[in-house]
Amino acid sequence: MILPKVRDPRFVTIRRGGTLTDAHHHLLALWAASCAEHVLDLFESDQPDDLRPRQAIEHARAWVRGEVGMMEARAAGGHAMGAARDLRGAARHAAYAAGQAGAVAHVAAHELGAAAYAIKAVRAAAPEGESETAGRIECQWQRDQLPEAVRELVRDDQRLRNEICWSVFD
Repeated sequence: MILPKVRDPRFVTIRRGGTLTDAHHHLLALWAASCAEHVLDLFESDQPDDLRPRQAIEHARAWVRGEVGMMEARAAGGHAMGAARDLRGAARHAAYAAGQAGAVAHVAAHELGAAAYAIKAVRAAAPEGESETAGRIECQWQRDQLPEAVRELVRDDQRLRNEICWSVFD
């Protein structure tokens, strides 16, 4: 479970009673897609014929561009998570990262799920004894990709939800 029991209004759009603007929601979706895409090869090298995670990432970006609706992007995310279910290790986590990225269109707080699963994928793929270092490097790469407009929001979210996200943001 990567979502908090109580929804943070900063990740709820203004039209639904929160404080998140559409522009910031889009930035979160693009960042989540980048995080997932950064580790996508860990899935595709294991499952080269399964396009569901790649399609979820593409749908997240297409949602931002207004080319697909929220339901379509969310469904693509669900299909990517379906691709993960029978797998283990890095491939599984990478597919879940893509699924979370697709789900950001529906619930902005899935942005942290995409990042956390990407870190888990890198850790799982690392040689024995190097997983923590690999995870820290991936986490820093992700932070370097954060758009300035949502940087503090995401960093605060990482601090608040680190424990329920397997403490990958330490």
